[in-house]
Amino acid sequence: MTKQQADNRARLFSRLSGMGFNKTEAEALLKIERALQRWGELECGDSNDYGSWAIERDETTGKPFMVRHFYRHGRGKDTVSRSPIPDREAGALRRLAAIMAGKDGLQAYHQGDCRGCNLYIVRTADLKGRAVDSSYNVGVAVCY
Repeated sequence: MTKQQADNRARLFSRLSGMGFNKTEAEALLKIERALQRWGELECGDSNDYGSWAIERDETTGKPFMVRHFYRHGRGKDTVSRSPIPDREAGALRRLAAIMAGKDGLQAYHQGDCRGCNLYIVRTADLKGRAVDSSYNVGVAVCY
C-alpha cells in the first residue's frame, strides 16, 4: 500500500467513524464494495481474440451463470458454455443489510456501474426527499 492509499484509507475510515461505524464495520464495508466491484466487472464481461465471458442471470430463476463464448474463426462452429456460479453479489448485499440494520438515519446505495465506486453510505437527511439513486454523491464513497 502506498502512502497515498494509506492516507485515503485513513480518511475513509474517519468519515465512516463519524457516521457511527466502528473499524470492523468499516473494513467489512470496504470488503463488500470490492466484492460488488468485481461482480460488476464480471457482469460487464471481457473478451480476447478467442472468446468472451460474462456473468448472466437466468431470467426465470435469477441464478447467475458464467457464460463463455469460444470463437473458432472459420474453423468450425462457435461454441457457448454456461456454468452456474455462486451468487457473490447477493451475499455481499446480505452482509451490507446486516451492517446497515442498526444504523438509523443512514442508507446504503449500491451503484452497479463497475467504472466507479460501487457502494455509498448516505445520511437520509442529506437526501432532502430525493431518491438515493439520483443523489448518492452527497454521501461517502466506500472506496479509496
